[in-house]
Amino acid sequence: MKQPVIYEDDVVKGFITWSLVWGFVAVLLGVFISLQLAWPQLNLPPYLTYGRLRPIHTNAGIYGWGIGSFMAFFIYITQRLTKAPLWSPKLARFQLWLFNFTIVACAATLLAGMNRSKEYSEHEWPVAILVVILWVIFSINIIMTVIKRKEEQMYISLWYILATLVGVAVLYLVNNAAIPVSLTKSYSAYAGANDANVEWWFGHNAVAMVLTVPPLAIFYYYLPKSTGVPIYSHKMGVIAFWSLIFMYLWTGAHHLLWTPIPDWVQTLAMAFSVMLIAPSWASVFNGYFSMNGQWHQMRENHLVKFLIFGITFYGLQTLQGPSQAVRTFSAFIHYTDWVPGHVHMGTLGWVSLTLFAAIYYTLPRIYGTEIYSVPLVNLHFWLAVTGQLIFSITMWIAGVQQAAMLNATNPDGTLHYTFMETLVRLYPYWHGRAAGGIIYLASLLVFIYNIFRTISNAPSKSQTKTA
Repeated sequence: MKQPVIYEDDVVKGFITWSLVWGFVAVLLGVFISLQLAWPQLNLPPYLTYGRLRPIHTNAGIYGWGIGSFMAFFIYITQRLTKAPLWSPKLARFQLWLFNFTIVACAATLLAGMNRSKEYSEHEWPVAILVVILWVIFSINIIMTVIKRKEEQMYISLWYILATLVGVAVLYLVNNAAIPVSLTKSYSAYAGANDANVEWWFGHNAVAMVLTVPPLAIFYYYLPKSTGVPIYSHKMGVIAFWSLIFMYLWTGAHHLLWTPIPDWVQTLAMAFSVMLIAPSWASVFNGYFSMNGQWHQMRENHLVKFLIFGITFYGLQTLQGPSQAVRTFSAFIHYTDWVPGHVHMGTLGWVSLTLFAAIYYTLPRIYGTEIYSVPLVNLHFWLAVTGQLIFSITMWIAGVQQAAMLNATNPDGTLHYTFMETLVRLYPYWHGRAAGGIIYLASLLVFIYNIFRTISNAPSKSQTKTA
């Protein structure tokens, strides 16, 4: 008689719980630093200043909330798509402890001012080594589970999972190559324009391999699970996957337009950025076409609207991004508030909405219970979408006005506005951004309360065994 597969879900619970903790910290810090920009007197040196807190905000969001959730769902999804138990549950439990230790070490060192000044890669070399160890442990466990799979067919989510493991490893190792001079200080192995080129090859592909590929793995798994209908086209998903992975690797230099980077490198990055619209929207259409005859679920199924709104924000993100990679538009909009509006549509809209849906689906099942309150789920959704839209739209408008004022000239070629005049005009928009962030924080509190009550109402293991 065939024995049922026993999945390792306790560690999934742990990763989801801690990702919620770090996600809350990230949003709380985000709201605080938005208030610091609007009211500079809230900067309290030396530790509670924007310069110290901003990298902690981004790292807690990307690595604590993002990577923590992806670790949870990669473990959960891989076991079910391979129909095999996790290769090493003990290694996964050690990974959970190391993950939290690394996040704390990252926050503590950044708060102390130990910062390599490389976007998304600020950690000094001892913390960077912890990240590498953590990722190697995680990758081995997932890859070995896939190798020992009982299911021969590899669903599209597994392709995205494996690409994440390999892509993050290569990017992080290359960009973090450094020469240590003490326990708390190191210098990049690269110099000048080469250092900038490598950094933004990493920076933009970190967006690819952390904020695009993993959410797509989760979206492709949870949309069919939530709707009860198969994905529209697995073949289209696989073609889009390989196109996305190939094209993304060439786009990093679009962050360096109008710099000393060679023109051909900039042009290559610009061309591949525009080409990225095709594979990105292939996934968007795959999601939309999967909803044929099922659009009523947007009203009736509390999970589906998170996923469809999430993939919609992804589609909008991948129209905005390529447009910003065009030289003429980049010259106008780069270094303005348009950019944080663009970024947060991805993080708060695409990534987080997809993760919210995955958590709402997964936790009740592994705890053997039902979601505590569907009305609270709906409240969470509308608060999150409202807060995110206020944030992003406010920043887009601010960015356009800021760019127009900074580029305005008099007939003799002198600047029409001083920097201070431009700065003063931005304060109302910064107030709006803070308001949007506060609404999003409120949505997160509703979410955490609902999850807490759901877990609290779950039967104990002894009750489950008795039942």
